[in-house]
Amino acid sequence: MPELKRLHAGHAPAVLAFELANRAYFAASVPDRGDDFFDQFPDRYNALLAEQEAGICAFHVLVAEDGLILGRFNLIDIGDHTAELGYRVARHVAGRGVATATVRELCRLAAARHGLRTLRAATARQNSASQKVLTKAGFVPVGPADPAHLDGEPGTWYQRDLVLQPDSAILPGDRLTDEYGRR
Repeated sequence: MPELKRLHAGHAPAVLAFELANRAYFAASVPDRGDDFFDQFPDRYNALLAEQEAGICAFHVLVAEDGLILGRFNLIDIGDHTAELGYRVARHVAGRGVATATVRELCRLAAARHGLRTLRAATARQNSASQKVLTKAGFVPVGPADPAHLDGEPGTWYQRDLVLQPDSAILPGDRLTDEYGRR
């Protein structure tokens, strides 16, 4: 069973492999990261870890049993009990409920670990797959997203208010393990 783990330095090679293997797939629905991202990956990765250490962001990877990264799930700009959600999943697991289940799990962790009350996510209008994931994970559209926030694409902001619920309220398919292997 895949595990949602907090990003750490040892994940760097697998994250780079994930990004390279899925680059064309991601570029079909979101702007490409560009060659500079890959050329400067070690520095950019270390900067992410520094942001995480400072409490500005919380980065997670969904790791398969064989160590491959299946997805990245991030809480960005944490502050005032709110954060922005960002995520991407590998092409070979897309459409199988992996993103939805992991976004639900990250919502639970956002409330429990970070004390967040609200998550927001912006998605481009043409990205219907992301809109479906957000809706299935309990997000609702709350207004237009500034195209500047989506690299020039028109889009919509989605929001989910988080309520810390007891574990018994989590459905069996909604829960993954944390970075320590706990359920």
